Amino acid sequence: QVQLVESGGGLVQAGGSLRLSCVASGRTFERPAMGWWRQAPGKAREHVAAITWRNTSTYYADSVTGRFTISKDNAKNTVYLQMNSLKPEDTAVYYCAAGPSYHAYDQWGQGTQVTVSS
Repeated sequence: QVQLVESGGGLVQAGGSLRLSCVASGRTFERPAMGWWRQAPGKAREHVAAITWRNTSTYYADSVTGRFTISKDNAKNTVYLQMNSLKPEDTAVYYCAAGPSYHAYDQWGQGTQVTVSS
């Protein structure tokens, strides 16, 4: 199993920035794909961005491309999500997830709230 702990959420004004962190522990080699998801009230969970421990390939949803950047520090087992030019519609609980591939996440963090005020 992999344990995931997110941090970095908070309240920010539109146009501002936040950086989320996700520290992974446990059998991370069995879950090379690391992703950020978000869920706003009344909406489906959305896959926002992803990266793998093994290489530098990344994935971004269209809604965040050009504004969000996912990165990692393998030595610290930490994945980051830098969020710039935030919009009120980015308001959601953001979850870190791990899995064998971008299409199969099965380990989840507890989530961190991001609120963007207009």
